Amino acid sequence: MERLIRILKEHGQDRMARYLATVSPDKAGRLAVQLKQIDWDMLELWRLPEPRPQGKISPITGLDRAEIAARKEEFSALGAEAVRAGKVGAVLLAGGQGTRLGFEGPKGMYDIGLTKPVCIFGRLIANLKEVTEGTGARVPLYIMTSAKNDAETRAFFKENNFFGYPKKEVRFFVQEMAPCVDMQGELLLEGDDRLALSPNGNGGWFSSMLRGGLGKDLAARGVEWLNVFSVDNVLQRIADPVFIGATIASGMKCGAKVVRKADPYEKVGVLCLQDGKPSVVEYYDLTEEMANERAADGSLAYSYGVILNYLFNVKRLEEIAAEKIPVHVVKKKIPFYDGSGYYVAPQRENGYKFETLILDMVRLMGDCLPFEVDREREFAPVKNRTGVDSVETARELLAKNGVEL
Repeated sequence: MERLIRILKEHGQDRMARYLATVSPDKAGRLAVQLKQIDWDMLELWRLPEPRPQGKISPITGLDRAEIAARKEEFSALGAEAVRAGKVGAVLLAGGQGTRLGFEGPKGMYDIGLTKPVCIFGRLIANLKEVTEGTGARVPLYIMTSAKNDAETRAFFKENNFFGYPKKEVRFFVQEMAPCVDMQGELLLEGDDRLALSPNGNGGWFSSMLRGGLGKDLAARGVEWLNVFSVDNVLQRIADPVFIGATIASGMKCGAKVVRKADPYEKVGVLCLQDGKPSVVEYYDLTEEMANERAADGSLAYSYGVILNYLFNVKRLEEIAAEKIPVHVVKKKIPFYDGSGYYVAPQRENGYKFETLILDMVRLMGDCLPFEVDREREFAPVKNRTGVDSVETARELLAKNGVEL
């Protein structure tokens, strides 16, 4: 304990060192377990400015809907063959809570039904079953939860009999967590014997899988491709044979489903090239000239809006697993225990969280095939209760696609 306190002081964590010296041995021991796992180099990043995109940004060439339609039979056959051969797995990123929807619980449990229960998890499994039933094959489903919602998510799937999906094909794993600090870089507490932690961002999904021992499962099954998708989008097609086949045919190690931007200033990340490598650039990092730039056919040059549905080659993922994915430092409102018996819910940003982003993984892959989809058929995100990308808009799009609610 003396050595740990000395390490804390060496890293400017005087408040935590003082606290650790005053609490009971049991509480100090539980805190020590967490403190020993801290990456102190990462924690120092709060002092540095958030890096802005560097290098030359240019448009990327992809498959538009017309070309996909013309080669659909070819792509579908190639993708279906990969699915039937057991080479494709699916990864659902489901660590989030339904807070923005006014729902206390895992976001995937939220009910979007009108005349009957239709939860987000059930809708996503139904989308995946369309592929497995159509190909006569099974796709292993890996579900990333968080420390806060893991038990509840597992119980919900069990209560609902895995929504008709084979139980033996489903694996759960918990997302790695990162400590939170205040505006001075000092560690925050969530309780009197535990640190304030937050999920390490959607870029941490593969490292979390490996840490959860699922690398062996991938190898045993012979999985070569992982289709990673977010819990938000209730219309997305998962393990889509056409998407898989197109990516394999391209010879690339990564594919990204994209939608055409509704207008030059739509607030979505844009898939493009940065110094010749695929990159997702945030809308606010495009200049006005770039946002309005036109291709030869008159369409927007930077038009590929990402929807967080990617296909990654497992071998390449394993190669970059040892590389350090960039860590982003984000200002947040972080509830904390003040050390004297009070739990504080701040009204404004009071600290920093450390996150990795899946968009950085796309860049590390080295190449990426943009695969355009029809947003009215494959993009119905549930992010807000009302307004844009809301429960209301998702219900409208589901109804348009013949889904009974």
